[in-house]
Amino acid sequence: MNQWWQEEVIYQIYPKSFKDSNGDGIGDINGIREKLPYLKDLGITMLWICPIFKSPMIDNGYDISDYQDINPEFGTLDDLENLITEAKELDVKIILDLVVNHSSDDHPWFQEALANPNSKYRDYYIFKKSVDGRPPNNWRSIFGGSVWEKVRDEETYYLHTFDKRQPDLNFENPELRKEIYKMINWWLERGIAGFRIDSITFIKKDQDYSSLEADGVDGLVTCKHKTRNRPGISAFLHELKAQTFDKYDCVTVGEAPGVGYEEFGDYIGEDGYFSMIFDFKYSDIDVESGSDWFKRTDWTVEEFRNLVFKSQEAIQKVGWGANFIENHDQPRAISKLIREPQYQNYLGGSALAMMYMFLRGTPFLYQGQEIGATNFTRQFIEQFDDISSIDNYYRSMSEGFSKEEALHFVNLRSRDNTRTPMHWDCSKYAGFSTHTPWLEMNENYKTINVASQEDDSSSLLSFYKLLISTRNTSQYRDTLIYGNIIPIYDTKPHIISYYRTREKETLQVIVNMSDDETDMDVQSATPIISNYEAMQINDTCITLKPYEAMLIKLN
Repeated sequence: MNQWWQEEVIYQIYPKSFKDSNGDGIGDINGIREKLPYLKDLGITMLWICPIFKSPMIDNGYDISDYQDINPEFGTLDDLENLITEAKELDVKIILDLVVNHSSDDHPWFQEALANPNSKYRDYYIFKKSVDGRPPNNWRSIFGGSVWEKVRDEETYYLHTFDKRQPDLNFENPELRKEIYKMINWWLERGIAGFRIDSITFIKKDQDYSSLEADGVDGLVTCKHKTRNRPGISAFLHELKAQTFDKYDCVTVGEAPGVGYEEFGDYIGEDGYFSMIFDFKYSDIDVESGSDWFKRTDWTVEEFRNLVFKSQEAIQKVGWGANFIENHDQPRAISKLIREPQYQNYLGGSALAMMYMFLRGTPFLYQGQEIGATNFTRQFIEQFDDISSIDNYYRSMSEGFSKEEALHFVNLRSRDNTRTPMHWDCSKYAGFSTHTPWLEMNENYKTINVASQEDDSSSLLSFYKLLISTRNTSQYRDTLIYGNIIPIYDTKPHIISYYRTREKETLQVIVNMSDDETDMDVQSATPIISNYEAMQINDTCITLKPYEAMLIKLN
């Protein structure tokens, strides 16, 4: 049965960097309100806003100290109410981030847990006794270093899968789970459309808490083996859904790393935990591990294509996917996926856009993606704000790389690449603010910005508008939204092509992901969209220019 959220086009906002309305250098809720007409004109139907809850901002809001209040730098609850109301008037829905694997160490629960070992809140988190004066095991956190932080004046440690100021919540405690459900329902009652659910596959830990063989020179081993998508998580996720999401007509998007394709039915099947999930297997193609940036890969277009296709086939069998090429944890797609610098522009950006926007599933755009934002190059580690960038820099050197190599890895992969302030125009601070921004701008804002593209029919921004309107409002919408996807594997290695089929209509997407001109055999077809001014279909053969991308209808 079709669901309303399958027709959405979702735009991810990193609020700290989207638009500053009050001149303090930090983006805010009223800045988002100011840009609602822009988003509506782009064709967006839903906004995913990264955490705006009260937080000390150690991990830019993913460390929450009060789940039911707004961080003052973003505004107030009233500001959010106004945003929800004004967005609704434009038929734009809003989802928020749900971060329940961990809280901030500033959260009153954790503060009470530290102050009073006999408090009930000690069991809201995961505390363990030291072993021979050492941490309980040798697990490494996602951000580097041990997952264990010692409690002052006690031979006790608490567990943090991420930063030490993000202690993990103890989902084994039913009282804690009830508190979480109450909070979730409180937000849904306020009129949001649902949640993107952060790091949810980490909420179940292996209860033996045993050490494993080290995988690094630090003597530690990634905690993923014992804390991610572990046996028993299904009970937690079924209960979460039953106590919250099932009571509302809401959408849920799971960040579900570590989930194998054989388990997708549990996550997004008919009785799945979530409406859709992100699949990271193709987005992390440039590194062997999403948390070890110094382990680079020499990937090929063919490998990338096959990962995308395998993901699509697995999702299509059981449910619905969330398609993306950028987010707040990834570098810019143009810089990562387009190898030739001369095509890291409109052509490369439009080829990527065509490639993924018509996949089966709900498309997600990240702020700035629609204008072709690129990575930056920082000269010093002190220029980075992202804690994972800093951890990876020092860990790279501990693994034997030079300072220059470590900085190179971080520049390629830093989460700050997508967290730099949005480029609205070419004025000072790119129209983001009248004040020095909280994070250093990308130096190319004078040439890559919204104002320079808004009235240009040949711009990447205009191309994204065309793709979105074609998916959602054209005569082809039913096929592009609800049709099946049939990957085409037997093309040249640098070609990504697939069919979208529904009843008697077959559409084909063809993308040349290289700087070579190349021929491709096709059936008799009618052109619909191309990222070049004109596409050439000669009987049953197409000559594809470098990074040419097209949508055609088979006759």
